[in-house]
Amino acid sequence: MNFQFMNPEELKAKIEAGEEIAVVDIRDPGSFAAGSIKGSLLLNNDNVQLFIEQTDKSRPVIVCCYHGNSSQSAAQFLAEQGFNDAYSLQGGYELWKTVCPEYCH
Repeated sequence: MNFQFMNPEELKAKIEAGEEIAVVDIRDPGSFAAGSIKGSLLLNNDNVQLFIEQTDKSRPVIVCCYHGNSSQSAAQFLAEQGFNDAYSLQGGYELWKTVCPEYCH
């Protein structure tokens, strides 16, 4: 199983449609606290196993990082853990906050 890419517009459409998705952010805690996608979860080595165990694998999971690079390997890892629809957010949070500022906090 391999991950796919999702652009900010596609993610925004899923959020606005009320789809059951999981958005995870793999940036450092300080960056996450300074600004993140509304409803996203900070995912790191401390909670990744719990996330894998407790999250419905059929639910799309979108991984966000700074610029869309690190999220690719994290999305691939989640795909290998059984997530059917694992995505890397293209452009990361830096592009997201420019394209979709209304969904940032």
